[in-house]
Amino acid sequence: MDAETLGTALRRWRDRLSPLDVGLPARARRRAAGLRREELADLAGLSVDYVVRLEQGRATSPSAQVVGTLTRALQLNPDERDHAYRLAGLLPPLDGTISSHVPAGVQRMVARLGDLPIGVFAADWTLLQWTPPWAALLGDPGARAHDDRNLVRSVFLGGDRQLTSWPVRRGRDELERALVADLRAALVTYPRDRGLSALVGELRTRSTEFAALWEEGCVCHHVSARKTIQHPVVGEVTCDCDVLTVPGSDVRLVVYSAAAGSPDEEKLEFLRVTGGREVSGPGAAAPSTPAPVPPATS
Repeated sequence: MDAETLGTALRRWRDRLSPLDVGLPARARRRAAGLRREELADLAGLSVDYVVRLEQGRATSPSAQVVGTLTRALQLNPDERDHAYRLAGLLPPLDGTISSHVPAGVQRMVARLGDLPIGVFAADWTLLQWTPPWAALLGDPGARAHDDRNLVRSVFLGGDRQLTSWPVRRGRDELERALVADLRAALVTYPRDRGLSALVGELRTRSTEFAALWEEGCVCHHVSARKTIQHPVVGEVTCDCDVLTVPGSDVRLVVYSAAAGSPDEEKLEFLRVTGGREVSGPGAAAPSTPAPVPPATS
């Protein structure tokens, strides 16, 4: 028997994953029950050509970041994730370090709630996954470097480290204190995580606000908050923002929503249908306040 490779494992895991589990519509006349290469590439933020080369064994040295994003896209369990790292010639994540693993059940839940703007964050508040409405509401994080997907950097350093593409007005005091408290707790849980230690050191050096809260030893929990996004297409959108934790896992879900039938919900629906882009052409509705919602045809 031929030895298993990363490519053969990726094909097997791809074939077993239902499109419905990742929020894709079930279409007739699919030649295979599982995901297509194009769909896996889109979920993982990789090119189709690179996924093909990985499966064919022509790309043999993927980075840990690439393997991590593939294991999340394929909804692998922790043992399968570690197996994927070893097949790639890499060490699996060590105990005492922050994991980028998102449990399959959480991914299925996010897929089924895919009409809402949802971001999935690791224990250090690095954005791991997001729904299309999240990108439409806040700006697509896909083009950002890994370090620039960290919410704590965005809040305390701002500037070109912003996680959102346009202004978000929020209750900063409560959020800042809760984020600092989260990182303090994470250092206790993940004492061997060099990236986390480096993040805390960077923020204590570069942000006087973070340093003051850190020295204060603040303890604070996340609370529901109302945030207003100044969107370039639909103008102001005011949403409720909730942080949900997952028992047995340190991932956090940040969910934006608006009351049913409200002008803000109409704007969210407009952004979901259009992907956050302006609609032009005969009969196109101008995204004014409130924005008329086009029929949901996609």
